[in-house]
Amino acid sequence: MAAYAALVSLARTIHLILQNHHHSIFFHEFNQEIEQGLQQIAFLQAFLEDFPDGDDDGLQSRIRDVAYEAEDAIQDFLSKQIQPMLKSVRRPLQRHEDNISDVYQRLHKVTEGINSIVEEVKSAKNSSKGKDLLQHKDSSSASSSSAPTAGRDVVVGFEDDLTAIKLRLCGQSSKLQVVPILGMGGIGKTTLARNAYDDQLIMEHFQIRAWVKVSQDYSIQEILSNLLVSIKPSNENRCEELMAENVYKGLKGMRYLIVMDDVWSTKAWDDVKMIFPDDDNGSRIIVTTRLLDIATYAQFSRSSAPHQMHFLDEDQSWDLLQQIVFKQQDFPVELENVGRFIARSCGGLPLAIVVIAGLLSTVGRTQASWDNIAENVNQAVTTNYEQFAKILSLSYIHLPQHLRPCFLYMGGFPEDYEIPVWKLIKLWVAEGFIKASGSKSFEEEAEEYLEDLVKRSLVVVTKRKTSGKIKICGIHDLIRDLSIQKAQEEKFLHRYVGKILHENIKYHHRISIMQFDLNSLESMYGSTTRTIICFQCRKSGPFSEHRPFLRNFRLLKILDVVNSPKIHLFPEVLELFHLRYLAVDYHTEILAPISNLQNLQTLIVHQGKRFKSYEPLTILLPSKIWMIPQLRHLVSFVFSRLPDPIGAKFPLENLQTLSEIRDFRCTEKILKMIPNLKKLGISYFRGKKDQDYHLDNLLRLHQLEKLKVKIYPTFVFREKLNPSFPPSLKKLTLSGWHRPWEDMGIIGVLPNLEVLKLRDYAFRGYKWETSEEEFRCLKFLLIDKSDLQHWITESNHFPNLKCLLLYRCWCLKEIPDCFGEIPTLELIKVDDGNISLVDSARQIQEVQQDWGNDDFQVRIGRYNTLTGDIK
Repeated sequence: MAAYAALVSLARTIHLILQNHHHSIFFHEFNQEIEQGLQQIAFLQAFLEDFPDGDDDGLQSRIRDVAYEAEDAIQDFLSKQIQPMLKSVRRPLQRHEDNISDVYQRLHKVTEGINSIVEEVKSAKNSSKGKDLLQHKDSSSASSSSAPTAGRDVVVGFEDDLTAIKLRLCGQSSKLQVVPILGMGGIGKTTLARNAYDDQLIMEHFQIRAWVKVSQDYSIQEILSNLLVSIKPSNENRCEELMAENVYKGLKGMRYLIVMDDVWSTKAWDDVKMIFPDDDNGSRIIVTTRLLDIATYAQFSRSSAPHQMHFLDEDQSWDLLQQIVFKQQDFPVELENVGRFIARSCGGLPLAIVVIAGLLSTVGRTQASWDNIAENVNQAVTTNYEQFAKILSLSYIHLPQHLRPCFLYMGGFPEDYEIPVWKLIKLWVAEGFIKASGSKSFEEEAEEYLEDLVKRSLVVVTKRKTSGKIKICGIHDLIRDLSIQKAQEEKFLHRYVGKILHENIKYHHRISIMQFDLNSLESMYGSTTRTIICFQCRKSGPFSEHRPFLRNFRLLKILDVVNSPKIHLFPEVLELFHLRYLAVDYHTEILAPISNLQNLQTLIVHQGKRFKSYEPLTILLPSKIWMIPQLRHLVSFVFSRLPDPIGAKFPLENLQTLSEIRDFRCTEKILKMIPNLKKLGISYFRGKKDQDYHLDNLLRLHQLEKLKVKIYPTFVFREKLNPSFPPSLKKLTLSGWHRPWEDMGIIGVLPNLEVLKLRDYAFRGYKWETSEEEFRCLKFLLIDKSDLQHWITESNHFPNLKCLLLYRCWCLKEIPDCFGEIPTLELIKVDDGNISLVDSARQIQEVQQDWGNDDFQVRIGRYNTLTGDIK
């Protein structure tokens, strides 16, 4: 419920105020109330964790409302005290007795409300009903850490469907054919298409493959853009007519496979059908849809009938459920009957089975626990498909309290939106959803929250990092509908899609805006609004760049207006001192009063779609950037040289991410200001003979785990860059360094290095010879664009290597044979530009298979300059 999130957020707000002496002085008269309030908040949090399902007499709703009111009162008072200091004409701080009296009355009122609820809760816990609830909790739940890690989508019951689709894709007909896959939501259309799309034989059969999400609110320009990424990745032209022409030319003469996923209208097909040439070479197009009218549309049904998805039978349903819950382990025999009943109750709908299986993975493997789930599933099942939402809602009912706000937050993203995890994590932390746990950072704890949602099959992993962590995630449409429904019921988050907001949005604490006209925000007043996230905002008619609409939202904590019309936000943004997360499009300069935002944790400046990647844009940072004590992440496509910390009295101990900084001077003075940095991205654009960058001082960053160094061709004095890498490094990316391969020794000895990416001639020379003492922990190695010809190594030089990627290595004659003997190797990826490397990879695959490594894969494809990967 939103009650728990409100309590966590309130506690986090109070702690931040107490940490900031400048703010805490305003509350010295209320120290007793604040101290007592923190104790009561902790008590109510523990109660909600013990009784997640109980809401007698709307108790959780009352907890939520009083927590919101307490946070509003505190921050409103702080606003009135500090606001005069942030105006362009500063006035001396004055304490107004009416403000003091007003906030005292509000705090006294909410304190009474909290105390009343606490007494009620204590009474409930001591009652027989409370004891029964606690006993039920202990017997039916288990630690979330016991849930198994989710792997690839399990294809159970659809083996024949997959075979049929592959036969149609590789069939004898040379004519262009459309293969419609028809079925209701959650029945597995996308999973089937994805398994066919990623099949090794299919990948080799088609010269070009592309996957595009269509959905209900599709954009033809976005579809064309996504196609171009796969076909002509270096094309920068965004004109719709020219994009369509470039797609057609890129496909012309090629055997291609296009997947158009989740099509809702015939118009979507009519808008793009002319860009697909029929060269009589066996090209195919897969269309997934829920609608029979789309699947049988006359424009493509003549060539191929729809492939109808079917429900799973009882045995298939049970097989799917047990594979997800028990993986390769044997299931307890005593659970088979109840397990079969649960699987059968899901009506053969794979998504319902997957979600229930995710729930079963988190409870105890006991008869009582499974009987409880079975009873709830049985109550929810009806013959009406819409009632499957009740089955899916069980996964929410059984969610631990700390995961509920994170799940509800997912509903704020657009349909089929690929959610960058780095962004999601920062938003969760800024919202105050994450509780500190031991030595783990908030971000590390948030990553575990996300993994737990994945284990419960509520979040889908789209892409993982080389380290195994989640990089991109998403959410199924039906699960998203559940998230949206629950978020609205609990007054947690409100969505606006192409419509005008209500004039009074007082109780809308979080607002997600899609396809929205920012002009209408000027008349809005959100006295308690804490979050505004915009997606695909637009303008209609004249739009002033200096609209003061944000002054109506002075308690904002989250503001994300990326890809919105260009607005000079900073004059008014810099008065929003409660702000913790700020993401905007390109600004030439960050103004000095940024230091007013004493609570700011994340500052993100995107390049924006209107700028091309090769334009040398930079963003100026003021020296007062060093005076934001809570700053955790400073991220941009490129900041200009980091200013000297003039006037800064204390280091930024919370700063974890600093990226990307141009011409970074690694002086002792600057490094002392960022002692706990974990991720650093730096670049060098123009060299100066008298400039020493002191990269040997990188050793002083004892917490640094990820480092990216990019050197542009314009930088000519590479001898000035002599880094010494800290032993804490786990991931290193070097681009354009142009050092001899002999220098690899300083990298090979790094004891914790797991990921190494060498791009754009990071090292040069015709021979690279490794030694046994190097790369002991390396799991992932990428060499992209190199003149290397001979690679001399042994299998024991890379004892833990899992993935080897070789792109644009035109001169390399072969992959060393010894890679066939590395037992940990799982994947080799090479582009199709070097035939000898392709043959070499195939030979290694045969050796690996002879060694019994049947899971080993080789992937061949065309290099994509935009993604830096192959398709």
